[in-house]
Amino acid sequence: MIEMSGIQKAFSGNVVLKDVQFQLADGEIHALMGENGAGKSTMMKILTGIYERDNGVIKVDGEEVHFKSPKEAEAKGIAVIHQELNILPDLTVAENLFLGNEQTVGMGIMKNKEMNKEAKRILNQLGLDIDVRTPAGSLSVGKQQIIEIAKAMETKANVIIMDEPTAALTDREIQTLFKTIRKLKSEGVSFVYISHRMEEIFAICDRITILRDGEYVGVRTIKDTTFDEIVQMMVGRELGERFPGRNATIGDVKLEVKGLTRPGLCEDVHFNVRKGEIVALAGLMGAGRTEVAQAIFGYRKMTKGQLFIDGNAVKIKNPRQAKKLGIGFVTEDRKTQGLIVDFSIKENIAMANFGKTSKSGIISGSKEKSFVGNLVKKLGVKTPSAELSAKSLSGGNQQKVVIAKWLGIEPEILILDEPTRGVDIGAKKEIYQIMNDLAEQGVAILMISSELPEVIGMSDRVLVMHEGKITGEVAGEDMTQEKIMHYATGGDKVVQSQNF
Repeated sequence: MIEMSGIQKAFSGNVVLKDVQFQLADGEIHALMGENGAGKSTMMKILTGIYERDNGVIKVDGEEVHFKSPKEAEAKGIAVIHQELNILPDLTVAENLFLGNEQTVGMGIMKNKEMNKEAKRILNQLGLDIDVRTPAGSLSVGKQQIIEIAKAMETKANVIIMDEPTAALTDREIQTLFKTIRKLKSEGVSFVYISHRMEEIFAICDRITILRDGEYVGVRTIKDTTFDEIVQMMVGRELGERFPGRNATIGDVKLEVKGLTRPGLCEDVHFNVRKGEIVALAGLMGAGRTEVAQAIFGYRKMTKGQLFIDGNAVKIKNPRQAKKLGIGFVTEDRKTQGLIVDFSIKENIAMANFGKTSKSGIISGSKEKSFVGNLVKKLGVKTPSAELSAKSLSGGNQQKVVIAKWLGIEPEILILDEPTRGVDIGAKKEIYQIMNDLAEQGVAILMISSELPEVIGMSDRVLVMHEGKITGEVAGEDMTQEKIMHYATGGDKVVQSQNF
């Protein structure tokens, strides 16, 4: 259905793709894998006319094409769901869904009633029951992701490209999405599936094409390969254990939360995190995990509740006060909350660390260069220069920049909201090791994650939230996916979580 050969692309002399090839068959779900910065997203942007290729040939249904815009690709039946969401926050859910494909009567008047009804039907298929007249910007990142998926489905495309489509989704939502993908596949729709979640790839895909450092490594059929083989092809080395061993000594209580309450978001939330401890906050989308983290950081106001650091009551009215108290916060939405994407990598990392890059209030170029350079190296950010804009990086490398920014303040308490979202398996392990190193230094870590293997593999304790309340706490042998899902659904019945 699609054939790409000899594809080459460079930005400002930096070669991103070199003689890459890719083939997609009719009615196939084909995974495209590689580490962050391997060139996966760039390759798909070339296919859909967002980027101009420097060399190579692209054929669709045997006919050579040269798309100049995504609209031309869409006219050929190719739709794309980008890793970074393209939601217009002030438009309603339905208006976003039909953006560019509005149903109208004469004089350009939109059929709002019909579009609302159709939007409701499509979203219900994906398990999302919301008022489609709601402004899209008021929804969680996960719900916005489902809208993006629905938008691609609405185009009636023959090929749908999905770039990290499940990064913000819960297990239950992923299963609903997979059911929809399989249904569309049975109707002849083909998918290019870009994901770092290996379990998903082996559950839903037929073949895998692997890129490494902008070059084609090979293609494998799912049934004829293994997890370890794919990892070795991606990173060029054995990765070893998925989650590194824990050696931290857990000390006294560092952070204590008492009675945190805001009607509609969370109610009477109590917990603590000790020095050297990694505590995971688990739960389904909308459970209130992010809202609790934002309240601790002073970003969201609560009507009731107290915070204690080292046993002393503190009042945090804004993020600046939180930072002064040694709290860092890696947000789940790096694009709008974690980065200023038009700023350079250097500026993004330095903005939370002026005290370490300046003298007498004046920024020192040499201090800044050294400080940022060390963090870029420590996090393994793939970039030829820290002077490049953050938007020039892959999603996973952007995530590393956000983490680097907060590591720079040398936090005593670190909140990580979906820290490995959109990050490849090699980089995930690097982030896990950094978390362990920080814990060994006595840092108290609160981690929010929707990936249950990550929750179990990285935490000392798991606090589970349901509808704004903490419904359970598990540790040791009790940290199972079934037990966590039991509490995440209110504790009424055990929901068997899916092992992809």
